[in-house]
Order: sequence, then structure tokens, then C-alpha cells
Amino acid sequence: MTYFSFRFLLCNAIICIFLGILLGLKRLLQNQLSARIQYNLSIIFLVVLIVPFFPIKSAPSSISWGHLLMPNSNTNGDIQTTFLSGNSYTLNKINDFAVSVSTQIPTFIHSLLVFFWSIGVFVMFVLLYRSAKQVKALHSSALPLQNEVINTLYIKCLNETNSKNTIPIYSTAFLKSPVLAGFLRPRIYLPIHLISDFNAGTISATDLRYMLLHELQHYKHKDILVGYLINTANVFYWFNPLIGYFLKKIRQERELACDAAVLQLLKETEYTSYGNTLINFAETIALTPFPLTMGISGNAKQLKGRILNIASFRKPTFTQKIRGYLICLFVSTVIIGCVPILSVYASDQTGYHFDTTRKNITQLNLSSNFGNYTGSFVLYDQATDKWNIYNIDNASTRIPPNSTYKIYDALLGLESGIITPEHSTFTWNGEPCPFDSWESDQDLTSAMHNSVNWYFQAIDSQAGFQSVKTFLQTINYGNQNTGTNLNLYWTDFSLKISPIEQVELLQNFYQNNFHFDRKNIQAVKNALLLSTTSSGSLYGKTGTGRVNGKDVNGWFVGYIESDNNTYYFATNIQAPSNATGSQATEITEAILSDFGIWK
Repeated sequence: MTYFSFRFLLCNAIICIFLGILLGLKRLLQNQLSARIQYNLSIIFLVVLIVPFFPIKSAPSSISWGHLLMPNSNTNGDIQTTFLSGNSYTLNKINDFAVSVSTQIPTFIHSLLVFFWSIGVFVMFVLLYRSAKQVKALHSSALPLQNEVINTLYIKCLNETNSKNTIPIYSTAFLKSPVLAGFLRPRIYLPIHLISDFNAGTISATDLRYMLLHELQHYKHKDILVGYLINTANVFYWFNPLIGYFLKKIRQERELACDAAVLQLLKETEYTSYGNTLINFAETIALTPFPLTMGISGNAKQLKGRILNIASFRKPTFTQKIRGYLICLFVSTVIIGCVPILSVYASDQTGYHFDTTRKNITQLNLSSNFGNYTGSFVLYDQATDKWNIYNIDNASTRIPPNSTYKIYDALLGLESGIITPEHSTFTWNGEPCPFDSWESDQDLTSAMHNSVNWYFQAIDSQAGFQSVKTFLQTINYGNQNTGTNLNLYWTDFSLKISPIEQVELLQNFYQNNFHFDRKNIQAVKNALLLSTTSSGSLYGKTGTGRVNGKDVNGWFVGYIESDNNTYYFATNIQAPSNATGSQATEITEAILSDFGIWK
């Protein structure tokens, strides 16, 4: 949620572009689209407005929010050197270098934006809650309609609209115009002054019939639900003037569509009479008293538009209906197709769907091992086909792989022919490096053990942007996202992978399910070897993520190869500081020792 404000604003920008296209398209085709079709298109787009708040998974994209947020990364930044723990006879020493990336936008700016947005949401929510209380008060003060003549007229109106349910009708002294209100138990409320005027002959039965038909059409087309969606969208998008205009527009379209639905029930000779009802009572009826109600009223400009629409109304022919439906279907398909890229959470594809229904999974409680760290541990036992997972939610969450990705970057270099198992040495260019161990020629094993960034950057540079992207897709690596360049994409929040995916990839790597050259697979395995003891051979790679000079993300992934089994593991820890690959390694060693897998 740290960068929710940035992603939400970007989603708003995309929504505004789509909305502008939709409004332009509707204006262009207004003569071909009925009021109902135009209203339906707006409802579809209204539903789209809730998408940014749901984790809808999107297809891999070359654009990364994280890369835009954290572009300032280089090999000369703040770097922390750590070493794997363990006795010399247990593990070979392996450097765990971390290159710091810097946020382009300070964190407090994001927090400030979220704060002001939240204040606005709170104020709008209070206003909406107040409206809901007014609806409740309206119900408490209203009485079931006692006028038999109006009740008889109402029954006829129900029959005209083919309403399957009889909606209760009430009278109230607190309204000036009829309204439909209530989400779960909708009711029609008639002002007492209208009933009195009807009894006195000031209002005709025809006028009252039109009003009742109008409210029943609101009910029939679920406009109460749409009204709640409009008001909910208004709460969360209070700051966006274009969306505010759209929400105002959809309210107008709702009344036009409702008028058209009433006109569909009337004879052509009654159109003028229906329009006169709106005109005659324009001064008598007030605007809808509060947002959560549906009424026949409107302001002068809205009423003028409705009168003009009534004057030009013609019942659509079969051909016009089909054409309208096809246009609606096409536009709806385009809108729905664009939905995934609007999700704030899908923007970085942070969630990995791990199918637990067909797997033997034991959920562990390792909180004592992790201490103050947030994180997860995943262990897969190949012999028993069993998963042991601590914190499955975190284990399914994608995060930057940091230097653990170099396992597969090495494979890319080998499969591309940039390096070979026999000839994997790159010559140091003589430029100063932050570590002495980097200032020399490197082969695959030394580059892996010293986590030499320039070595793997050279592989990516020679392979090229498209080859890297194709390779990520081939091995199905996490979100398969390299951002906009190849400079440390594995640590700058572009590329992301979950701990569970790390273990699944290690299985595919170990068993060569990628169908790569076996010599290449073995060359990477040799580079990953950390130690051989009586327990077997331990292979692994650490990774540390540094942001603004602080270690916030620590990895240790690998596998243990024994005489009759192979265990794959991935440990991730996160904290405001001191979350390093070496710390993840210590936690992993302790857990594997408790399991009796590695001593």
C-alpha cells in the first residue's frame, strides 16, 4: 500500500482516457443509440470504477509501476556487504551484496496524498451515511397509503409494467415529489400534498398515473442499485472532476431512460400529456431530496432536456434495437477487456494463485524462527510430494527476487551462447567497483558466489531486451516484467516472484523441465553448490533488497540433494531494516535442522 496513491492516480488517468473515449463515442452515435442503451453503457463503465480496488490479475506487461517509482539504481549506490552464516565446514563463504535503489518520489508524499484522499473519502462517507439515515427516517415517519382510489390506480400501474412483485406504497409529509427508496426493501413514497391535491381535483388521475409509472420503471430496471453504485463511486472519486461529471451525466441518462421506458407503455397520443405532467409540476416538485432515492423531479435544465427527448421520442424499430444492442455489446467487450490493467493491485501482479486443492500441504507455525521479521518459508519434499509452508499468504505474494534471479540469468547466458560451461569468463573493464572481489575477471562460479552485478548485466546487455523478456516468458518467471530497461530490473521492483514460485521454478530447473542443454543446467548447479556434508549437498543463492540505504527484503532459495531425496526451499524475510540474505539463511538453516534435513 506504500505506493497506492501513485498507482491509484495512474489508474484514474487511464480511466479518464477511457471515459473520454466513451463519452465521445456516445455523442457520435447518439442518434443510433436509444436512451436505454446509452444508460446501460454508462452502467458498465460505472462498474469499471470499482476495479482499482480489487486484485484482478492482468497479463504480463512491459510497463511496471515499481520501475517508475524506483528508477534510480546503479552499481555505485549505497551497498551493504554481508556474509552467509555458518561454520567453515558447513558452508562455503558466499558474498551477499545488495545494491540500494532510491525512490524517486519520497514516501511522505505518498502518505500525504493518501491522507488527503482518505479525509475526502471520510467526509463523503459521512454525507452518504447521513442520506441513509434520512431514508430510514423517511420510512419511520411514513404510513401505508390509505387512499383507495390511488391504491386502485397503483394496482393498474403495476399491471401495466408487468411487475412481478407488489412494492409497498406509503404516504409522507416530508416530501414534495414521489420517490422510490430502499435498497433491500424498496418502497414508493407519495407526498401528502399530492394526495390532497388529487382529492381536491387539482391533480388528475392521469398525472398521478404517469408519476407512479415512472417510479415503477425505476424499480423494474434496478435503478436503486445503480444509485448506490453512483454514490459509492462518488465517495472514492470525489477528487476527480471528470468522473464527477460522468456521475452527474449518468443520473441524467437514468431519468431519460426511465422516461423512455414509460413512453414505451403509452400510446403515441399520450406522449404530449406525459411531457405536460413534467412541465406542469416543474415548480411544484422539488429535486430528489437526498441521493439514495429515485424521483421524477429534476432541475430546470434537466427537465428541459427530458421534454425535448419526449418530443422527439419514437419507439425503436426491430432493426434499431438490434443495431443498438450490437454497438452496446462491442463497446462493453472493449471496456471489459481493459478492466485488468485498471486494478491498483494487479498493476504489479502481486498475487500468485497457488492451487491448494490438489496438493498435500502442511501449514507451519514458525513465528518463533522469524521473530520480528515478516516473511514466509516454503519447503517441498520431492519424495513424498509434500509442501510445508509458513505464512501461505506471504508465500503467495510476489516481491522483487533481488540476486536470486541470477540463477536464471546465468541460464539465459548459457542458453544464448553468450557464455559456455567451459568458457564463462568475462574480463573486468578496469572501472572501479564497490567491492575488491568485483575488480577482477569473473567466471560463472565466482560471479555467482560474489554476486557480481556487472557480470550479469553484461549477459543481459549482450542478450538484448527482447531476448530477456522471451526468456522470462519461457521459464514462466513470476510477473515476467523487466520494466523499461535492463539495469537491475531484478531488484528495482520491476521483476517480481513469490516464494512458492521460487520453489516451483527450482523444481523445473533441477529436473530440467525447460528442456535446456543438460550441460548448461549442470554448470549453474555447480555454481550454486555451497556445501557437501553427510546430510547431502546444499545448493542455494541469497538476495538482499536495499531501498534508500536500508535492507528491507532478504532471500535464501535453493535445494538439498541427498542420496534418496531432494528438498527445495525458499525463505523470504521483510522488515524496515536488517532484512538480508544472510539473516534469511540463518533462519533457513535453523528450520532445516529442526526438520532433520540439514545438519
